Amino acid sequence: MRFHILTLFPEMVEQIFHTSIIGRAVQKGILQAEAVNIRDYTTDRHNKVDDYPYGGGAGMVMQAQPVYDAWKAIVEKIGYQPKTVYLTPQAPVFCQAMAKQYAIEQDMILLCGHYEGIDERVLEEIVTDYVSIGDYVLTGGELPAMVMVDAIARMVPGVLSNEQSASTESLEGNLLEYPQYSRPEEWRGKKVPPVLLSGDHAKVDAWRREQSILRTISRRPDLMEHAQLTEQERGRHLGMQQGADLP
Repeated sequence: MRFHILTLFPEMVEQIFHTSIIGRAVQKGILQAEAVNIRDYTTDRHNKVDDYPYGGGAGMVMQAQPVYDAWKAIVEKIGYQPKTVYLTPQAPVFCQAMAKQYAIEQDMILLCGHYEGIDERVLEEIVTDYVSIGDYVLTGGELPAMVMVDAIARMVPGVLSNEQSASTESLEGNLLEYPQYSRPEEWRGKKVPPVLLSGDHAKVDAWRREQSILRTISRRPDLMEHAQLTEQERGRHLGMQQGADLP
């Protein structure tokens, strides 16, 4: 999979391509990533990419021309128009299901806005998806783009050394991940749950499943409506969830 990040601050996003899991995947050729500097495509002799908004108001607006030309250069290089995501709080919130959907794409363009936003005309021309990472406002789209790259990359086959990791972590099946423990067996008077020391894999799996459900009810009861539960599990935990919803 290839990520193309359109930004005014390439140095801000390039670091994610060289570190940790994503860095190793890039080295192996599983992922490719580039930060494209929108400023390189301006026709203004002063290297300007923004101007005052029509109708007045605070701040500046990124102009359509350099954004479009930067996007077009990517499209011409790869030979087709891929999904182009504009990072904005005025959009559906990014989630694990979206990460899985995007992970099957061959290429993906992430457009990072700045200032008071981007000229609407170029958004209408090139953007296929509008995505937010939460109901709050950031200085630009670079941090959201890095969040999306990290989450999507984990879903690409071969990126994680342990392929099971992606299928058992938090939000899989709309459930939070079970608690984890490591050595020593006792720390500050707190002991590892005995079932994890039993060697009985069936009991361990059942315990982890139960803990995932209980943790979701406790910390994210909003997820339970769409959680992938058996009828027996849903019946057993319905009363507990209703109790968690009480003020």
